[in-house]
Amino acid sequence: MTRSDRSPPSVSTLIFLTGISTLSLNMFIPSLVNIAAEFEADYALVSLSIAGYLAVTAVLQIIIGPLSDRYGRRPVLLWSIALFTLASIGCLLAPNIWAFLGFRLLQGAIIAGGALSRVVVRDMMPPKEAASLLGYIAMAMAIAPMLGPMVGGALDELFGWRSSFLAFALIGAALLAITWVDLGETNTNRSATFTAQIRAYPALLTSGPFWGYSACAAFSTGAFFAFIAGAPLVANVLFDMSPGRLGIYIGSITSGFFFGSFCAARLAARHSLTTMMLAGRVVACAGLAAGILLFALGAENELALFGSTIFVGIGNGITMPSSSVGAMSVRPDLAGAASGLSGALTVGAGAVLTWLAGAVAAALPGAIPLLGIMFAASFLGLLSAAWVARLEARLPSAP
Repeated sequence: MTRSDRSPPSVSTLIFLTGISTLSLNMFIPSLVNIAAEFEADYALVSLSIAGYLAVTAVLQIIIGPLSDRYGRRPVLLWSIALFTLASIGCLLAPNIWAFLGFRLLQGAIIAGGALSRVVVRDMMPPKEAASLLGYIAMAMAIAPMLGPMVGGALDELFGWRSSFLAFALIGAALLAITWVDLGETNTNRSATFTAQIRAYPALLTSGPFWGYSACAAFSTGAFFAFIAGAPLVANVLFDMSPGRLGIYIGSITSGFFFGSFCAARLAARHSLTTMMLAGRVVACAGLAAGILLFALGAENELALFGSTIFVGIGNGITMPSSSVGAMSVRPDLAGAASGLSGALTVGAGAVLTWLAGAVAAALPGAIPLLGIMFAASFLGLLSAAWVARLEARLPSAP
């Protein structure tokens, strides 16, 4: 093996892997209308490039995780990035909507960057230190969803919608080179065979702590997805906001996540995983409860709405590093599988809550119904964290 095959990756490489897996979801969103126009396709069909992409990434995470447990993190990451790069070229050159959608779904392979970077961190260090480092990575990652649509919109205006996929191809090629040089193999306890790995799964799938950690992550993220789906319509109906002003307010939850991730990075190394999870869930629930109370008392203004939802971002930033590390620490020899399955559950919960929040906002375009859905999801996350804490008290060896 060469030195690059053995050396642990730098934090910047892990940040790039995580950020680009997020950037690939939303950078080209401002171009959806132009893509539909060029291909003479219905907008609902073109929007499958988002919904279908999410579905594919959920399935891929279930597959990618076990593959990395068996063959190692490095080869799975390299092949996934290479597939993303080729798929980006396919989108760039697509002659029709069906070719575009096919290659777009293949771009979902880049989800390995986000899923396995967490596993690499867990391979490298103990749980509390891993949660702290993931907090710093999440801070940098939070920039991607804020800048992605801005960059994609500017590229579309200057060079057309295909330029976003040229950018994806160039980014993918650069990331492949960086990963090849910098990211060494961190899985020192590979499964001997898939048969041996399958035999070990029941210990993971029947673990109460694993499902508790995963449920906490899924419900926490679900509250964010509910906000994204329902807040634009509610804000438009209640406050008649301009798109620019709405964009600033929508971004507030991401700024909250940035701050919460900073808190996690500073505090996680000194506190248990469950303490951090519970703290994040209490912050989110308290902020949403205050917002519901303000609207119930008649304080209907944008600051009451977005001032309360920003606490979801803060709470998620505090909770997510610890819940992710906890799920992977139940069975370290199955960390990849645990990360993949937990990630798939998170995407699935997000999809359900996105649909639910959109439907409720369309039928009842008020602040209290939206905040109520977000509170319910956050509270279920709190119950999940409390359940893990109870199990941990009974099992001193828990992470």
